[in-house]
Amino acid sequence: MIKKIFLPTILFVLAYGFWISPDFKEISSGVAIFLFGMLFLEEGFKAFTGGLLEKLLQKTTNKLWKSVSFGVVSTTLMQSSSLVSVITISFLSAGLISLAAGIGIIFGANLGTTTGAWLIAGFGLKVKISAYAMPMLVFGIILVFQKSKHLKGLGYILAGLGFLFLGIHHMKEGFEAFRTTIDLKAFSVSGYPGLFLFAFLGIAATVIMQSSHATLVIIITALSVQQITYENGLALAIGANVGTTITAIIGSMSSNVQGKRLAGAHLIFNMVTALIAILFIYQLMAGVDIISSAVGIASDDFTLKLAVFHTIFNTIGILVMIPFTNHLVNFLTRIMPEKVVSVATPKYLSGASGAIPDVAIESVRKEITHLYDNAFTIIAHGLSLHRHDILSERDFNEIINDTNKPIPIDIDNEYNRNVKGLYSEIVLFISRAQAQMTSEQGEELFKLRSAGRDIVEAIKDTKHLHKNLSAYIVSDNLSIRDEYNKIRINLMSILRSLDEAREGGDILSLDSRKLEIKLNDTTANGTLEKLIHESKISAEMATSLMNDISYAHDVEKNLLQMGEILFATGDLDMKLAERSLALDEDEMQEILDSQQDTQK
Repeated sequence: MIKKIFLPTILFVLAYGFWISPDFKEISSGVAIFLFGMLFLEEGFKAFTGGLLEKLLQKTTNKLWKSVSFGVVSTTLMQSSSLVSVITISFLSAGLISLAAGIGIIFGANLGTTTGAWLIAGFGLKVKISAYAMPMLVFGIILVFQKSKHLKGLGYILAGLGFLFLGIHHMKEGFEAFRTTIDLKAFSVSGYPGLFLFAFLGIAATVIMQSSHATLVIIITALSVQQITYENGLALAIGANVGTTITAIIGSMSSNVQGKRLAGAHLIFNMVTALIAILFIYQLMAGVDIISSAVGIASDDFTLKLAVFHTIFNTIGILVMIPFTNHLVNFLTRIMPEKVVSVATPKYLSGASGAIPDVAIESVRKEITHLYDNAFTIIAHGLSLHRHDILSERDFNEIINDTNKPIPIDIDNEYNRNVKGLYSEIVLFISRAQAQMTSEQGEELFKLRSAGRDIVEAIKDTKHLHKNLSAYIVSDNLSIRDEYNKIRINLMSILRSLDEAREGGDILSLDSRKLEIKLNDTTANGTLEKLIHESKISAEMATSLMNDISYAHDVEKNLLQMGEILFATGDLDMKLAERSLALDEDEMQEILDSQQDTQK
């Protein structure tokens, strides 16, 4: 309802402004061109997120000071704290960084965005930047039409910068012309009433445009032609800092609880920073005068002095909040707890994590790992084993002797509660995410989806195996009991090996397990035939054992296939190389034939 009223109102106000004032039209056009440039710039940097940005983010968030530094540098380079905050939310939603690291990046992004004020005040208003805009637009648009992803990305960045410069030029021209018809300075309000009024206007302008950079450009260009007072300009800048949190809040709506916590941290940080700036505005203004005088900024150069002020109050906000980062994390975790659900739901899949291809792939990988963790318990209990025993260093025979009673489990019910819906969500997410990916990225998602299918098939085969296994591990017939315990030991060994590969990141270690499966094939090595021939098991037992060995082999095969895909490490090329080195069926058969020839 609010949207239905809000948008027509804005359009009406703009149309009326265009009708009564050509100068207002030029200012508005400048803002629109500037925002269009921001969109181009963000689109361009997204083309480079398939490697450098993600690697930097993962390597520079293990300490708070590194997270803050990354936020400063990345926002300075991209000139978009909005893009940095959206990317940070997507990484946090995917579980790639901690909440504390995400908060550190947001802190740094706030400081990094002050460089925009310096560039506009120190460069944008001192030279005719429209002259630089035109070549950037020409070369940028040519590159946008290239097929290469990186050339296209570079084209978007150049065109984005060109539109930014052109927008600043039109805003400056509009305000200078506007001064001859109406003096906005006449509407200035002094003292704290003015500070709060103009801070609110700064918030409103930034919420509408969803860009603090755009608001700062308007403030600085208006200040440069003396359309607003210095004090009111500072209040507008404070408000813009608070208003910029709207982007993170909107971005978090499609994310999981971690993304929402980060948006909350962003809002708290900016509100605290704004409150400090307003309460100590006159002391900060005195500090700006001292610093400006020291670095040679003229006393009446209010645009550069605003840039100094913007940097100072953001730096103070960071220094005040950094000691309380852990308290902030605990507070947000307490007021935004994880929802306790009776049915498994995705932990890492969200609209935020699906926005960037490589993040989407990593989100799917972590979600399928979550699926595997749920399946692990079902498979373990289906074998009448406990997870902690399988993952321990205890001897397998010792574990079997201690777990000689069936564990009651309704596999169908557990599958429906903890696997089925989760797998469906993964498949749906993959189908949506593939639309904006390269063929290589799409192929990786296809492999991950097949890993999820392998997990589902392993559970279904465990279900078939469960009934007879539960009966025969307590049978008075020692031979059939031993054979079913062998199945349990083999599967326990596979699960332990998978955990070792997962922790160590070495999927090639799974090759030895695949060879052992073939060597220990009871039906192929004559053990089953010998048991029948010596009448150690009945025909009914033999039939059950034969079927269950087949089910067990399918579980083993599916789990190992899953492990080779899911637990490969490194970037996409490294994963492909590691998987290519794993033994296939023909290579394993050659090794087995060679061993048999040697034994002969």
